[in-house]
Amino acid sequence: MTQFAIGQLASAAGVGIDTVRYYERSGLLKPAKRSASGYRKYGEGELDRLNFIRRAQHLGFSLGEISELLAISSRGDVKAMYQAAKVRLDDIDKRITELHRMRDALANLMSGCPREGMDVDCPILRALLHKEASQ
Repeated sequence: MTQFAIGQLASAAGVGIDTVRYYERSGLLKPAKRSASGYRKYGEGELDRLNFIRRAQHLGFSLGEISELLAISSRGDVKAMYQAAKVRLDDIDKRITELHRMRDALANLMSGCPREGMDVDCPILRALLHKEASQ
């Protein structure tokens, strides 16, 4: 069985040592076993768990959600995993829609901007200074 020191584990997972410690403190990783000299020792299971956490973060899951995903994974509950992914996907779709709305609003303001001249002629400034920005 492979054993990793904290630096080796962090390197293998592509994270910093402080990240490993943070995940331990937050309960995402079980506290490491200690060698006789007091050094943390981790196994392949911890590396797998770290990789799971990183992949879930890349998919937009928060650390709280990742904690739930880890619990779901340990139960092998495919239905619950699918539902958690669906909630995440719905949130991403909602955020994309909002980003498109913001982009369109900003592009519209920019298209009417003379790019020079008086500030009263700039729809961007007018929108930011007045209630037009919230519409």
